Amino acid sequence: MRILFITSNRIGDGVLSTGLLAGLMERYPGARFWVACGPLAAPLFRNAPGVERIIELRKEPRAGHWRKLLRATMFRRFEAVVDLRGSATAFLLCAKKRHVLRANHTLHRVIHNANVAGFDPAPWPRVWPGDAARARARELIPDDRTVLALGPSAAWPRKMWPVERHAALARRMTGPGGPLEGAHVLIALAPGERDLAKPIIDAVPDARRIELVGEDLNLVAACFERVRLYIGNDSGLMHLSAAAGAPTLGLFGPTPDGRYDPWGTKTAQVRGPRSREEILDDLGEGFAGPNAMQDLTVDMVYDAAVALLARTEPQPEKVLA
Repeated sequence: MRILFITSNRIGDGVLSTGLLAGLMERYPGARFWVACGPLAAPLFRNAPGVERIIELRKEPRAGHWRKLLRATMFRRFEAVVDLRGSATAFLLCAKKRHVLRANHTLHRVIHNANVAGFDPAPWPRVWPGDAARARARELIPDDRTVLALGPSAAWPRKMWPVERHAALARRMTGPGGPLEGAHVLIALAPGERDLAKPIIDAVPDARRIELVGEDLNLVAACFERVRLYIGNDSGLMHLSAAAGAPTLGLFGPTPDGRYDPWGTKTAQVRGPRSREEILDDLGEGFAGPNAMQDLTVDMVYDAAVALLARTEPQPEKVLA
């Protein structure tokens, strides 16, 4: 039994689709999955159980990437084709069932994805880092090490909280008297983004700093499984952290928190006093206005982080008499 799962080019949407993929694995035990996605999202599925093949779709002129997918799949039979890109591909292939995403701008993306194949409740996103990544993560973050993780970047600069505020927050959270006093600080960044994080790097002593710059997503996910708290912009890494089970605080401004909140019981989001609509209005035509996150203060994020830490405080193990 073979199932084709077509998902996103983007890391964040790829992460949010992993819950549906996991649900399909449970619905079709023993099935072999082919995953078609963009190259940035491909590592998310590399170690997923049951995934037999990953087809990387690099955008090409004149829809060349879709022709590539058809060439790879046209002469195969599929039990089901699940298309989260809303393309015509599912209707051109030999398949018993076809599940194609249609636009909906009211639902959280996890629920939207789940509805495509009739899952209620929605299966939760998850990560499959693999043994090697988890072993390396244990070296970077031993069991006795407390770590605050920060995600200061994003694909769209307008949704990036000023990096100087990330630095100020790190000092306040991990400095004397802070809720994570003495903790290490993990900075997760895409390739070439280290200079962007220089204020944070300068604020955290070398001995307490862990830098993951351009690292494989599976290592990043494995590290997120071991951190005490993640704070970051609305981005793929924010969703990866939540899927890994880390307490995750998402920072929002010009993007829709109702549809893209970090998903899970150990998550929260915070925005400044303006709504998304007010921020977009202030940015104006071409989104050329001032930084859209300026009204989100360090105090606001600090208070939200402290509340999330309190809500996710590890419970001591009960000792049986």
